[in-house]
Amino acid sequence: MSLAPRAVLVHRTTEYEELLARHGTHGQAGFFLSSRGRGIEEVAERHHRALRVLAQVAAAVPLQWRQARVERADLDRFLFAPEDVVVVVGQDGLVANAAKYLSGQPVIGIDTDPGRNPGVLVRHHMADAAMLLPAAASRRGTTEELTMVEAVADDTQRLLALNEIYLGAPGHQTARYRIGHDDEAAPPEAQASSGVLVGTGTGSTGWLRSLWQERGSTLTLPGPADPRLVWFVREAWPSPATGTSLVEGTLQRTDQLRLVVESDRLVAFGDGIESDALELTWGQTIRLGIADTTLRLLL
Repeated sequence: MSLAPRAVLVHRTTEYEELLARHGTHGQAGFFLSSRGRGIEEVAERHHRALRVLAQVAAAVPLQWRQARVERADLDRFLFAPEDVVVVVGQDGLVANAAKYLSGQPVIGIDTDPGRNPGVLVRHHMADAAMLLPAAASRRGTTEELTMVEAVADDTQRLLALNEIYLGAPGHQTARYRIGHDDEAAPPEAQASSGVLVGTGTGSTGWLRSLWQERGSTLTLPGPADPRLVWFVREAWPSPATGTSLVEGTLQRTDQLRLVVESDRLVAFGDGIESDALELTWGQTIRLGIADTTLRLLL
């Protein structure tokens, strides 16, 4: 007999909870915020609203289903099962945080604060959960397959991201490396820069777009389901030993961008999560390209 579906509710600690953990009491947190021109009431209200949405989504899970909850900080220790239906309750960024740990499970994004969040990935309201959960479990729900980016190092370290992967120095130092396409006969170019960003159509509304816009790039940015990646080198420095001819481009399904590290320490992290980074050192090779895994997001 097959197992009943399991609804996994992904959520995150609210700003109010973080303030209480730091300052101890509601009053002390309120005093801290007031000293910076903010009020505690609005922060507390958003906290209680998030809890109400989470409770109502949990109540919408069919009684015969199993149910689990996982906080964002615990995602790297949670084991998702193939039959899971993942319900992200929060902001758009929380979907990206969860995506790297999934392997094809359907994802429902529930917005806890409509009007405040862009709602690009958390597209649904809490009232939709009762209808969406059975549709997701039966695979009858319409999904969008969102492209993801992958980085693989020569020591088998692997990283997935929904928006973008950044490769560079862990602080504000210059990153040194050689860069080139994996299938080109031409030698790679030695560069010194502020790092390299490789991202997806989903990420093209954020960090990638700011780089694209700032430099007046003529590249066409991909859409979320577009099976292309774009990449940019940040502030490449020209010198007798380093070049600036390879500073942006696109990657198709079979393309890979190859970098050979020429610094004592570089890191690669995805979707802004620096705590889950690949550590790279002199002489290591890392390849970036389109991942086989996609995010199956319910429309």
